[in-house]
Amino acid sequence: MGTKCLTWDIRELAKALKIKEGDVKLYFTDGRRVSFLIERRIAYEIMRGTIAGSEGAGYDVIDKEGNKWEVRSISKDGVYFCPSYMVGSGRAFEEVGFLNKMEKIKGYILSDITQFPDIPFWIVPKELVQGWWNEEKLGKNCKISRTKALQLLEQIKSR
Repeated sequence: MGTKCLTWDIRELAKALKIKEGDVKLYFTDGRRVSFLIERRIAYEIMRGTIAGSEGAGYDVIDKEGNKWEVRSISKDGVYFCPSYMVGSGRAFEEVGFLNKMEKIKGYILSDITQFPDIPFWIVPKELVQGWWNEEKLGKNCKISRTKALQLLEQIKSR
């Protein structure tokens, strides 16, 4: 479960998208925007599978064995593990919904988008995330800071 990396060429992206390199950097370090691209690269290149049939599915990627995975970006603001419908203005965390989500997926694929154009990612089984939850390492609403996420991922490597 070591660190792997997705790499992009900023110049080629800027040229293909017909935008400035600085705009490419802004776009690719915003989790709301880049998640669609990361999900597809993970699905096709890494998991040799496909993406979920709809945005409303409780997962993002299906691997070649049919396992379902949630892809999340670690941004400068951190990362959350609860279902997307619990995140945003006027929305609230519900433990039951989080635990139900965990029953349906194989795990999470976490990518540190702050490192663009070389984005490291980790494949994290749900049992590990459940352990973090049980040990109260994920906070009350399943959102943790970037620093905390990287600390937890570093602990995996040292095991």
